[in-house]
Amino acid sequence: MSKRPIVLFGDPVLVTPTSPVTSFGRHTEALVRDLLDTVDEPGHAGVAATQIGSGLRVFSYNVGGRIGYVINPEVAELSEEVQDGEEGCLSLPELAFPTRRALRAVVTGVDLRNEPVTVEGEGLMARCLQHETDHLDGRLYIDRLDRDSRREAMRAVRHSTWFLDAEPAPQPSAQTLPGGLGGPV
Repeated sequence: MSKRPIVLFGDPVLVTPTSPVTSFGRHTEALVRDLLDTVDEPGHAGVAATQIGSGLRVFSYNVGGRIGYVINPEVAELSEEVQDGEEGCLSLPELAFPTRRALRAVVTGVDLRNEPVTVEGEGLMARCLQHETDHLDGRLYIDRLDRDSRREAMRAVRHSTWFLDAEPAPQPSAQTLPGGLGGPV
C-alpha cells in the first residue's frame, strides 16, 4: 500500500481510454489499495487509475466522508438538472475553471470480488463521479470547457511551473569526441 505520485497533464496516459479490468487478482487489489491510499489526502476528491499511471478502468473517491472505489465504472444515470461550479484536477494543479456537470449522477461497476456496485451522489459527489469516469475515457475536465475558457486554461497550463514542457530538459554539453568529432558524449 502506498500513496502514488499524480501524473500531470501532458502525459499520454491521461488522454488514452482505459482497458476494462478482466483479472481480479493481486495486481488489481494492489491498484485499488494504491488508489485508496492516494485519494486519502486532503483536497483529493477522486483519483483515476490513469492519474497514477495505470491504463486500467478503476477510480477511487473521497467525498464528504464517503471513501471507496469502482472497478469498470460506467455512468448509468445523469440528472437533467445541472450544476455550474469551479472544477479542478490533481493532474492540472492550481487551476480551476467553471465546468457544467449534472447535479446528480449514478455510476455502476464492480468491486474486487467482481460483484456489482452502484455509487450515486449529488453536488460534489456527482461531479467527482463524472470527472473520474471521464478520466478513464481519456477525457479531462478542460475538454468540457467552452472555447474561450479552454483557451484560457491552456494558456494557464503553458505558463504553469509544473507543466511537463515548462522547463526544457538540460542539454548535454558538446564535447569533442575522439578523432576530432564534436557532439554530445
